[in-house]
Amino acid sequence: MAPSIWWIRRDIRLTDNPALHAALANGDGVIPLFILDPKLWRGRWFSQRRGNFLFSNLKSLDTELRKRGSQLIIRQGQPKQQLSALVQKFEVNAIFSEEDLTPYARERDSQIAETLPLNLVGNTSLHYPSSILKNDGTPYKVYTPFMRRWKEKPPPTPFDILSAPNHIPTPKGIASQPLPEISYNSDKTGFPPGEKTAQEILAAFADGPHAPIFSYQESQNRPDLNSTSKLSPYFRFGLISIRQAVTTAFSAIQAAKNDNQRNSAETWLNELIWREFFNYILYHYPNSLHQSFRKEFRDLPWINDEEDFSAWKAGRTGFPMVDAAMRQLVDTGWMHNRTRMVTASFLVKNLLIDWRWGEAWFMKNLIDGDPAANNGGWQWVAGTGTDAAPYFRIFNPITQGQKFDPSGKYIRRWVPELHSVPDRYIHTPWKMSPSEQQSAKCLIGTDYPEQIIDLQFSRQRTLDAYQKARS
Repeated sequence: MAPSIWWIRRDIRLTDNPALHAALANGDGVIPLFILDPKLWRGRWFSQRRGNFLFSNLKSLDTELRKRGSQLIIRQGQPKQQLSALVQKFEVNAIFSEEDLTPYARERDSQIAETLPLNLVGNTSLHYPSSILKNDGTPYKVYTPFMRRWKEKPPPTPFDILSAPNHIPTPKGIASQPLPEISYNSDKTGFPPGEKTAQEILAAFADGPHAPIFSYQESQNRPDLNSTSKLSPYFRFGLISIRQAVTTAFSAIQAAKNDNQRNSAETWLNELIWREFFNYILYHYPNSLHQSFRKEFRDLPWINDEEDFSAWKAGRTGFPMVDAAMRQLVDTGWMHNRTRMVTASFLVKNLLIDWRWGEAWFMKNLIDGDPAANNGGWQWVAGTGTDAAPYFRIFNPITQGQKFDPSGKYIRRWVPELHSVPDRYIHTPWKMSPSEQQSAKCLIGTDYPEQIIDLQFSRQRTLDAYQKARS
């Protein structure tokens, strides 16, 4: 029998990988293949930071494959050409891969399947987007009814999770190109590479009677606490399957000892379903990746001030919660979900800068940058997407900080010039008197910037702009 190709894309794992198992069952050996596609590797959605995380995880996968009698084969170039060359040289009779639901991947795979034996097994969502529709056969545009229909489907169980194979026979003598040079500092980002790491993080979050998942509802919005799962970069590259994560959530719901624990585990499950929803929207409405989903907001009169945008990117807006989050993003490549909403709202609805500018900056910096989730999140905040926040909902960065970082722990970590500012001023340092500024070693306008915008003025300006667009 001829070998099969396991074409790895966004499923860099051995556990619960249906495409890998299908390849093992099909042929006489498996060729684990990762193709550095120039359209993705150096395209619009690529970032060096995310690339380094990707390459580190591929290196980790290669180590695990070698323990099982295999190795990772790296090729660079157009996927169709690279696959064709391997199919011909090794008489491959089938290519197995997990389906990627993004617009580019769907078009690429459709073209490849015309001439090569490509088999798509499973996909990056738990439920295929076309399997969840309204009674009239059309896609959902609102999260809550989508979530209810999603939950009507039979949930996966621990018995559905596929174990990592102990042995993966791979033909000898297959040339592999080197990975690009890696410069990844996991101590700085806080996200060590590897499938094993992803499994350990999930276990730490959800295993045991006092696991963080059981208090998630109360703590999920607190960037000053280490209370979220921190699994988003691992979901991004499929280091852990969404099926295993959902199974873990359902197991926690069943194991909960009281309503608070049960509601917390349910809240985390709902966050996973939000991820499913954004994949679903991009699948059914691929044009939303490039323009506002809601037509009435496609011609908003953006101001797009370059100086304001630069201040926002650098964390120099004069609003501590915004600045802390933006500096965390640039320094580590990650940001808490609550502060993603706060910083996005500030850019779009206080500075009146096009949400696509912010979306692109996040994609450049986020280790977990995902086209569907990033686009969905930005359009939700901007009020331009499906099931979006109302256009008149504008996050106040001061009150958000007071509510979700009450002691200023998060702010002080990322904005060191505010380290000695008293708690009562940590969210409004400009209210300090000159002598208090001297005492705190934080002179406003010198050590820390003045506010670049008046919140009340900018709020009214935004409401006027959105109302004008709607009319």
